[in-house]
Amino acid sequence: MNSQAIATPTAHVKGTVIYTCVLAALAGLMFGLDIGVISGASQFIKAEFAISDHTIEWIVSSMMFGAAVGALGAGWLSSHLGRKRSLILGAILFVIGSLLCGLAWSPETLIAARVILGLAIGIATFTAPLYLAEVAPEHIRGAMISTYQLMITIGILVAFLSDTALSYHGAWRWMLGVIAIPGALFLLGVLGLPDSPRWLMMRGRRDEAIDVLRRLRGDEVVVAREAADIEEQLKTPQRGWDLFAENPNFRRSVFLGALLQIMQQFTGMNVVMYYAPRIFQEMGYDTAAQMWFTALVGLTNVLATFIAIALIDRWGRKPILYTGFAVMAVGLGVVGALMNGGINGQTEQYTCVAMLLFFIVGFAMSAGPLVWTLCSEIQPLKGRDFGIGVSTFTNWITNMVVGFTFLSLLNTIGNASTFWLYAALNAVFIVLTFWLVPETKGVTLEQIERNLMAGKRLRDIGR
Repeated sequence: MNSQAIATPTAHVKGTVIYTCVLAALAGLMFGLDIGVISGASQFIKAEFAISDHTIEWIVSSMMFGAAVGALGAGWLSSHLGRKRSLILGAILFVIGSLLCGLAWSPETLIAARVILGLAIGIATFTAPLYLAEVAPEHIRGAMISTYQLMITIGILVAFLSDTALSYHGAWRWMLGVIAIPGALFLLGVLGLPDSPRWLMMRGRRDEAIDVLRRLRGDEVVVAREAADIEEQLKTPQRGWDLFAENPNFRRSVFLGALLQIMQQFTGMNVVMYYAPRIFQEMGYDTAAQMWFTALVGLTNVLATFIAIALIDRWGRKPILYTGFAVMAVGLGVVGALMNGGINGQTEQYTCVAMLLFFIVGFAMSAGPLVWTLCSEIQPLKGRDFGIGVSTFTNWITNMVVGFTFLSLLNTIGNASTFWLYAALNAVFIVLTFWLVPETKGVTLEQIERNLMAGKRLRDIGR
């Protein structure tokens, strides 16, 4: 009788945790959709408005500028409005920005609409991993945060497929505008999410926090222990900039979070996401083949993300990062070599596509989900909003640089040298991972914080 009574709520609690985390991770779907649609739409936008590659770079990168601004304000929003309400605001802005993109009557209008979309994405990319880190139990925290990256990849795939279908009609306005529909559905879904128990504790709403923990944990002993840990840390409130200015250990975690985001962006992944059809054009494919291979890139990205979800809490963070950066360096290095030698036949074309997909697998199983996971794990609670805000802002600034320079690099140093440059950077990131990145598998956020503040080396704070 007692065992049956215990089993039922345990199953219910697991379902509640998974539902809550997956729905919050749908913020990643919004991000993925917006990454994907511009890739397929850009060639038709360029033709309709008769604009240059440089203007296309402005249109692509304007979203990242808006996201950087959104990320800067997301820390304040997340602290004062709460994680849930910040996600709601992001969803509203996403719907508005998507509709304006579809209605754009000039390149300038489209750039402005993309900035609004960026604000939405900046808020969501800050808030969703933070929320997930605070509601997921520690033993599945890595896998749950990885669902955020999975949703990004699904969004990219859906956008690529939609672009491919609409490309036969050149309907770029539909490509950009139709993503308002899933945005509206996400808005409705996130209204039912619970607030983060950590945020509720920060706002002095202890009873509500305990109630949420019961729904998400089920075990009163676990609830009591986690509540006690949170309360102990909250004796020192969020201090943000003051803590950054005063505490060198906190500055180390902020620096590491920013560096991880720089590493993620300079793998070259978003070059492929934003400009996949152009890359396949460089390989000698016609428009139809460019769009279908772009969809294949999206599918590979989705499937390879399951590797990370399966392994992140088994292998650990660092072994997966080593593997991923090595795969990416080899993949892009071979693509560069093939382009340097000239792609003159189908064998070279197919090999080039295969190695680009090999690169996608490397990113999707490693730096894609793991960087967001690590950035949410390494920041101490009293400076978490500030720390994640800095790392997310860094992500978008670096993202903007990547999006704004790729076509210019192709047009100046050539396609082979461009891919070799990104291959070399991935090799450098293997060394940085060994030197600076901690292993956080199976370690509580509280223990990571204690090690950081005790002055342990960054790579040792997960021990």
